Amino acid sequence: MQAIRTVLYYLLLSISAFVWGTLSIFIAPLLPFRARYRFVVQTWCRFAVWLTRVMVNVRYEVRGVENIPERPCVILSNHQSTWETFFLSGYFEPLSQVLKRELLFVPFFGWALALLKPIAIDRSQPKVALKQLAKQGHERLQQGAWVLIFPEGTRIPAGEPAKFSRGGSALAVNASLPVLPIAHNAGRFWPKNGWAKHPGTIQVVIGPLMQPQGEGPRAIAELNQRAENWVNDTLRGMGELPAVETLVAKAS
Repeated sequence: MQAIRTVLYYLLLSISAFVWGTLSIFIAPLLPFRARYRFVVQTWCRFAVWLTRVMVNVRYEVRGVENIPERPCVILSNHQSTWETFFLSGYFEPLSQVLKRELLFVPFFGWALALLKPIAIDRSQPKVALKQLAKQGHERLQQGAWVLIFPEGTRIPAGEPAKFSRGGSALAVNASLPVLPIAHNAGRFWPKNGWAKHPGTIQVVIGPLMQPQGEGPRAIAELNQRAENWVNDTLRGMGELPAVETLVAKAS
């Protein structure tokens, strides 16, 4: 039964992306950026999260909402599935996301996405991508948009610890803005590989703001390690990672 519901889910999701992406291509250019974001991304992503709950019974709970600042900053989240992309894009607005450039070539929805000032990088050129992130990310923050970065660079299977690259922390340090860390276990219910969806409740935890301590490479490395440690400690508290004592025992 769950397999049938999953197939229907993907069918409805694909149809909605086609319809909404087509509408957005014609309507979005007429709207200012904030309204454009709400129309193109926020509305559809919230629909996608709702559809996930209704069709395949994947729900969510959010903790730490009180940690969200009034002023947009850099969001660093672990990355396990597609679900958190939908959820975070609908939860924060306006939001500029770091994504791979190929997504903009997806018919209809990708074309509509291109209207929303994403930071579309070419992963085959990491040095160029870092410079692009620094420049465009700073511009988006100055324009009052959140910048969402998945510092692992790709989806990591549930049960594996996060390992963050420093691009997001570098952006925060250079912009003199804090990092908002987010941890979740979406991969347990929406696995990285395959089409299967497992009923359950995703835990999303929004962490405390992390202010940069100083400037330069050392401050970037320290902030990045602090964010990575918090995410892994939070995943460990969810039971998604083994306790530190267990890891030490295995190592010895």
